[in-house]
Amino acid sequence: MAEHDPNPPTLFDLAAPTTPFMDLEDPEYAYMFGFLQADGHLSHGAGQKGRLAVEINARDAHILGEFQRLTPYYSSITHRVRDTNFAEQHHSATWSLFALEARTIVNELGIPYGKKSRTIKPPRVEFSRADYIRGLIDADGSLGWTAQGLPFLSFTSASTAVAVYLCHYAKKVTGAERIARRNTRDQVYVTTYHKEQAQQLAEHLYYPGCLALDHKKANAAAIQTWVRPAHMRFAPPRRRWTEADDRELLRLGDPAAAATALDRTEQSCAMRLWRLRTGQASKPVSRPAVSHAVSP
Repeated sequence: MAEHDPNPPTLFDLAAPTTPFMDLEDPEYAYMFGFLQADGHLSHGAGQKGRLAVEINARDAHILGEFQRLTPYYSSITHRVRDTNFAEQHHSATWSLFALEARTIVNELGIPYGKKSRTIKPPRVEFSRADYIRGLIDADGSLGWTAQGLPFLSFTSASTAVAVYLCHYAKKVTGAERIARRNTRDQVYVTTYHKEQAQQLAEHLYYPGCLALDHKKANAAAIQTWVRPAHMRFAPPRRRWTEADDRELLRLGDPAAAATALDRTEQSCAMRLWRLRTGQASKPVSRPAVSHAVSP
């Protein structure tokens, strides 16, 4: 089905925003920028032509109307139905913005032209952090319930800078430490939080009255109802390996002896020793020898 814009707006239909376009200290613009950075596409055209566009499932078209409201330039929302590998008759909606001035602003803030999945990074200007991250989650994340009925929140990205920033920010909110690592299958980062950590992060990001996808806002509220069963134990916090730990482990060379010396499990020591010996983990820097010679 051909694309169409059933109700094209005029410049008079657009309410003037209260802040400059894409002022990222404004929560709504910070959210919009995060969403577009993760799921949008900025393309060049002939001459000074080009387009900033984002295509999403038609059920979420309400957020495109918000983007249109926030944009003091002409933009359009079109709909189309097509068959995909995942579903027949997939109904999508696309928001498109063509103005060169607007494209220049978002490009300078950090949305590159063309392929961008590995190169995007958090803005270098002041920005509303929780709202920016919620935009990323709405575009490339998910939250809800696992098959076992546990609350979760996850985010997928090919960008090292964005994945590391999410881990850093979420640690401040939840106390949970995550190390950003690419998975072996797709070479992307998948960062996931479960149970109370997912609840804390969702409550922090999806606060009352925030701009967000309706179904994710509903899921963020729904997972707050989960209560840990009495029989479910809390996992102890993970201890990171330090260079001093690694040096002692290599000196001893025996997981059982290291487990006693370092107050860790033998399995943990065996796995770390294997990783150090096979190059899966970086060996600690050797300390220079200390001379005990007495000056004459």
